[in-house]
Amino acid sequence: MKAIQDQIPNNHCYGCGADNPRGMQIKSFYDGTVSRCTYMPKPEQSAGPEAFVYGGTIASLIDCHSVGTAIAAFYEKEGRAIGAGDAIWCVTGRLTVNYLAPTPIDREIRMEARIETLAEKKAVLKTQLYSGDTLTAEGEVIAVRVPLEWRGDG
Repeated sequence: MKAIQDQIPNNHCYGCGADNPRGMQIKSFYDGTVSRCTYMPKPEQSAGPEAFVYGGTIASLIDCHSVGTAIAAFYEKEGRAIGAGDAIWCVTGRLTVNYLAPTPIDREIRMEARIETLAEKKAVLKTQLYSGDTLTAEGEVIAVRVPLEWRGDG
């Protein structure tokens, strides 16, 4: 199975863009029900205490994993493979993150995103972020589908 991000051309997003070699390069895999992603934090992504992941990094991971999942769901809703035909793009309409426990920086992060609602131009997703078996953060993302002109090259 190919990652969602590897099927979206011309994506230079810092968190999820496969075309951004200096970005986080997250890889999400959607099975039609749940989308999964693992990520190994880097030492420079630390909070004040170096043993924990910076909250902004956690928010970025939840945001990018969720929006990528929304894009995949919109393609699926139209019966198309990701990247087939006219590109589908979404942006973050709202991101809410609840930090439940510190996220250790020396362990892999695991995320699971689920679509709560999928309308014509909006998806609402719930995403959980784990370190080991511990749920350390959860987020809700509203992803808004935007026209190709949004990119400035469509």
